[in-house]
Amino acid sequence: MKTHTLLMPLDMHLHLRDAVMLENVAPLSAYSFSGALVMPNLVPPISNAAEVVAYKERVLAAVPNDNFEPYMTLFYKNYDKTFLESVADEILAIKLYPAGITTNSEGGVSSFDIDEMRPTLQVMSDLQIPLCVHGETDGFVMDREAEFMSIYELLATNFPKLKIIMEHITTKAAVDMLDKYDNLYATITVHHLLLTLDDVVGGMMQPHLFCKPIAKRPEDLDALLCVALEAHPKVMFGSDSAPHPQHAKESCGCAAGIFTAPIALQLLCEIFEQFNKLENLQDFVSDNAQRIYGICPEFKEVTLEKRPFAVPENYNGVVPMYAGETISWAIETVD
Repeated sequence: MKTHTLLMPLDMHLHLRDAVMLENVAPLSAYSFSGALVMPNLVPPISNAAEVVAYKERVLAAVPNDNFEPYMTLFYKNYDKTFLESVADEILAIKLYPAGITTNSEGGVSSFDIDEMRPTLQVMSDLQIPLCVHGETDGFVMDREAEFMSIYELLATNFPKLKIIMEHITTKAAVDMLDKYDNLYATITVHHLLLTLDDVVGGMMQPHLFCKPIAKRPEDLDALLCVALEAHPKVMFGSDSAPHPQHAKESCGCAAGIFTAPIALQLLCEIFEQFNKLENLQDFVSDNAQRIYGICPEFKEVTLEKRPFAVPENYNGVVPMYAGETISWAIETVD
């Protein structure tokens, strides 16, 4: 059977939630990934050093038998220099959410006034703390990311030494932005390398394929595939795996988020093999992130095998992407 081995896979955008959900989903990422950048949009959001440390302890307690490093983030606010200096060693990045734009983001940024943000962003730049951004406006849903490009330009030009990560990009506009500014980088999810809006609502609504930012047009999918398959040095894998209880997804107010953590590496192998680019997957899923963030994860070797794998109907009560379907790669060993 055909096999492919990945060293120290990293998920640079992961939602682990908290309490019972954390205990249910964290082991599924820790099994196959060496580490992950853990998002801070809990209720209430993670916004001080004590909360960062306590949340990291809860994550590690949920994965006691796995070699897994949770890289922690803070929820963006206009923090002062003293605070940022005190918390810098506990975090890898700070995550900015526009107010109300996605799950648990009500306390996010409501105005991108550079004068108001400058003290925080300048200190982040000086301390080399990356800024991760959920880049969407509150405009028409298919245009929200493209409309946010002017804000990325505003941030990139005003803070040229601040490392800015365009999170879970979904459009050709964002791909085109990558090479305009040296300090712009991006994460790409596995589901945005597979889906267009037609897969979500072209027939009957598929709640377990609904996420924010929503999947876009075929030309956007093609642009994402191009930079991911070539392992562009400024892009890296971030699953944006976002678990919700089944009742929250299969309901009138369908929660936004796709749960891919248990099958992300398998799906990536499938995609990269389809385009004869398996040799580039290591860069996309680990090496680029190590260089961009300056991290050195604990050793983990994951060997995948090309054989049919039936995706479970649920993992600990959470329905994954492609539940009940068969994909063409499976995890064989983790060492």
